[in-house]
Amino acid sequence: MAKSVAKKASNLFVWIILGLLFIALAGFGIGSFSGGGSQIGQVGEVEITAEDYARALDQEIRAQIAQTGQPVTLADLRAQGIDQAVLQGLVAQAALANEARGMGLSVGDAEVARQITQIAAFQGVNGSFDRDAYDFTLRQNNLTPAEFEADIREDTARGLLQVAVIGGLTPDTTIAEALVAYQGETRDFSLVTLTEADLPTGLPAATDADLQGYYEANPQRFTRPEARRITYAWVTPSMLMDDMEIDEDALQALYDQRADQYLQPERRLLERLVFIDTDTAQAAFDAIAAGETDFDTLVADRGLTLEDVDLGEVARADLSPAAAEAVFSDTDSEIIGPVDSTLGPALFRVNAVLDASEVSFEDAREELRAELAAEAARRTIDDLRDPADDLLASGATLEDLSADTEMMLGAITYTPASEDGIAAYDAFRDAAMVAEIGDFPELLELSDGGLFALRLDEVVPPALPPLAEIRAEVVQAWRASALRDQLAARGEALVGQLATGAALADLGRVETERQVRRQDFIPDAPPTLVAQVFQLAAPGDVVLVPGADSALIARLDAINPAARDDPTTQILIQIIGQSLGQSMAQDIFEAYGQAMQGAVGIRLDQAMINAVHAQFP
Repeated sequence: MAKSVAKKASNLFVWIILGLLFIALAGFGIGSFSGGGSQIGQVGEVEITAEDYARALDQEIRAQIAQTGQPVTLADLRAQGIDQAVLQGLVAQAALANEARGMGLSVGDAEVARQITQIAAFQGVNGSFDRDAYDFTLRQNNLTPAEFEADIREDTARGLLQVAVIGGLTPDTTIAEALVAYQGETRDFSLVTLTEADLPTGLPAATDADLQGYYEANPQRFTRPEARRITYAWVTPSMLMDDMEIDEDALQALYDQRADQYLQPERRLLERLVFIDTDTAQAAFDAIAAGETDFDTLVADRGLTLEDVDLGEVARADLSPAAAEAVFSDTDSEIIGPVDSTLGPALFRVNAVLDASEVSFEDAREELRAELAAEAARRTIDDLRDPADDLLASGATLEDLSADTEMMLGAITYTPASEDGIAAYDAFRDAAMVAEIGDFPELLELSDGGLFALRLDEVVPPALPPLAEIRAEVVQAWRASALRDQLAARGEALVGQLATGAALADLGRVETERQVRRQDFIPDAPPTLVAQVFQLAAPGDVVLVPGADSALIARLDAINPAARDDPTTQILIQIIGQSLGQSMAQDIFEAYGQAMQGAVGIRLDQAMINAVHAQFP
């Protein structure tokens, strides 16, 4: 039960200091620092203990694991500089505590008792303070009641100081209202879309003079980048797999080894909530049965999350005999218990029943053969490495290498845009870019276990091909450019007609867009359409928006201010106001904290900090 309680205890309290600072009660259990006798530093008269630092680092590791779902070590935190942020947080807390002491800020025993009795983890099923749960949780975190109560007293004093510094800050609502008005404004507009079909004379075919002029005016568009003509020899496991002879007994042995994968017993998706004793677990079960609470509420009341109690897929053999019998013999109930689990009396919630499954040897045969064939191919390539190296060292060419080994010869005109065949491998791409003419081929590895060697035969400098060689490409580019230009010219002419009294409907089929926000995107329209519409000053204003193969005439029909009486708008004003207030408070409090630290001085013991780091795996 220690793991669940420790996780729960780490969620007991979060004190907002310099925006996001907290102390965890996760109990890292570093024996050499137990009791806080060693210190890593001091701010004024307040010590920062090694145990506090170890706890804070452990809590950050746990938080990172919960967030990413991946293993996290102290080395990972240090690589990102997170250990320094944790240390700075403790320094800031110590500075606040020192200031609070100097000002005589403190709270009485009654307030400490009130706060402790309100912590859900210390309450029984009936909601009242449970002394046994209190003592048990503190023991699991290597804390005495005196130490924990001192922490509560000090945290509360720091909170009083924080409130005194920033409690009266109220941002001007004008800023929030202006931001909401800007963000909440919508616009109505009408559109006429012009395409090639709307050109009165259509798009004429390009003449030789048109193509020659476009080709000469846009050489950068058609210039080929530097290319490298490379000869290579290579071999990969996939080239050899089909020729690998795989023994039938080896296939059967691998199938037997994977029996737990191919022969799955009946399983359950389970959540487990552990209690201190059977009576407490039974009371919780009865409360669920009576409809007075539910499993999720019980989890939350204990200061846990559903992730904390999730067991995932569980087979009968994964549970204690009593729990396995209770869970797997009941196919109807969602909540099962109380049952004795390996951690104590518990309630189980069954989220799904997974039937037993079996994949036969014949069904798995191809998958097994592919795996063994790939391994055999990699071994063959490993055996090839030394002979191939010896051949190259003796002066053999890539052609000789291909003739005398399983390696295949190939050639490529390589550019950074190449991505087919061997150019899909980063190792080849890197080697191709640094190769020099005259270099001796070197045997290199590919990411899938393959080998290759290359020879740079020629560097082809950037060049503009003759028009005759790329005529089709130039025709396509000229046509796209001419279409854009002519659609834009046609659009400008039609906009001019609007200025002389023509109606938008006279120009073509009109489509309307209503209640469009600044961040909205209109499908199949130029990406700048909405932004350009929001630049229009008044209803009736018109803008021409060119696109790749169309042009749009947009007329602003209405500007719709954000609805002040809309509950959503009011909520948004409150959210932005709170965000601004928090930002202001954080900036001011950071400045206050830095001033305090500068006034009293900070002393850190790097040797003791390193000793804490050394205790982590």
